[in-house]
Amino acid sequence: SNTGGDNNMAAGFEAMYSNTGGNSNTANGYRALYTNNTGNNNSATGAQALYSNTNGIRNTAIGSGALYSNSSSDNNTATGFQSLYNNTGQQNTAYGSQSLLSNTTGTRNQASGYQALYSNTTGNSNVGGGTQSLFSNLTGSNNTAIGDSALYKNNTGNLNNAFGSQALANNTTGRYNLAIGAYALFASATASSNKAI
Repeated sequence: SNTGGDNNMAAGFEAMYSNTGGNSNTANGYRALYTNNTGNNNSATGAQALYSNTNGIRNTAIGSGALYSNSSSDNNTATGFQSLYNNTGQQNTAYGSQSLLSNTTGTRNQASGYQALYSNTTGNSNVGGGTQSLFSNLTGSNNTAIGDSALYKNNTGNLNNAFGSQALANNTTGRYNLAIGAYALFASATASSNKAI
């Protein structure tokens, strides 16, 4: 039902169905960018990718359900099945199936790996690299987890750095911790300002 938008491309059943004035958008797949109205420079590939976008700009979604709930947020990139599915935040990057799936208003997060930062809702400026890294993080911010299940149970802890498989895996609320190496500070849950190298 495009009425006033320019330079758009849509392929797939009801792709970019609601567009009225959005420009330079690309939608490939069943109901991709379905709700887009005035959003510009978005790219959606996959069934219902960027489905709810209305006026968000410069978003990229690749994968079924990627950035599904994003409506007016900008500059997000989601690659993988349901990556950034619930997102309403800005400037997030997710690579991997269901990475950053639960993110709502969290901003400037980077997740790479299956279910990395899966539970994050409002946490900001986190980096999760590895399968289920920072999996349980909800509101914790400024954490870095590199490695399979690194900082897995972190919930509200801030400013932690974990490098290695399951490093700081059981940390929940601890802050200012540094763990380098597989299983480093594995059992630490609420302690803060510890280093294991």
